[in-house]
Amino acid sequence: MSRTEKALTAPHTLEYTYKRSLGPILSQFFTGLRDRKFLGVKRGDGSVMVPPKEYDPETSQALDEMVEVAGEGVVRSWSWVSSPRRQQPLDRPFAYALVQLDGSSTPFLHVVDAGDEANMESGMRVKARWADETSGVMTDFLFVPT
Repeated sequence: MSRTEKALTAPHTLEYTYKRSLGPILSQFFTGLRDRKFLGVKRGDGSVMVPPKEYDPETSQALDEMVEVAGEGVVRSWSWVSSPRRQQPLDRPFAYALVQLDGSSTPFLHVVDAGDEANMESGMRVKARWADETSGVMTDFLFVPT
């Protein structure tokens, strides 16, 4: 492109003008969060996915057997956020971590409020710390070291 040519631009606003129902499986998961419980779905091979999915990602089999798993587990990997931005879940340094709850076969990404990066390591145990009031959303809880 020469210096005299202008780049083609167009105004665009990213928005989602629709709502999606959670469906029967995720509705149970989020109701569980409201009730301070973690629910997963059992796959045909006996493994448990948390958060649950309606279909097995490998076999496409419909899944509907919900099971409760523990509110504590293991950090599989993590990344430290030393300077949180306004839209992030905490206003102080924290970790994003892949947490595998006891009884689950899969980890999921969530917040660990460890206080300091030196307190974080892969393989460490964490437990859920629930908000005073829960409403069935992912921000109802975060993890803290045990």
